[in-house]
Amino acid sequence: MGSRVSDIMGEKLVTISADDSLSTVEDIMTLGGVRHMPVVRGGQLVGVVSQRDLLRASLSNLTSFGSDQRRAFLLAVEIGRVMSAPPIVIEAEASPEEAALVMADRKIGCLPVLDRGALIGLLTETDLLRYFAGVVG
Repeated sequence: MGSRVSDIMGEKLVTISADDSLSTVEDIMTLGGVRHMPVVRGGQLVGVVSQRDLLRASLSNLTSFGSDQRRAFLLAVEIGRVMSAPPIVIEAEASPEEAALVMADRKIGCLPVLDRGALIGLLTETDLLRYFAGVVG
């Protein structure tokens, strides 16, 4: 089809620091409608955190807690402890078909997009679905 991953990835890129707390990630995901966030440390990509990671961390530790205790827990836990690392990435020049195969094979919902080693975007399942449905953009 001739497109590249960089042509169809989302325009807005929201990253978070590995040292931030889970509560920060939850706030951004809730307020911004974001489901996945690349995690950086010192400007370098070190992982990806998803709503699923957040839910897993909450459920494994808070099955009997109320909302106040849950919030205190999320404030205390650093993203670096629950993120998926190392991140599975894709190059900006790769094809959407290649990206879809990687995501399906690894059972993941997003791929950080790199251009010469620098993080430039995030490709999501939704981006790929729009592309294959012919409604990019």
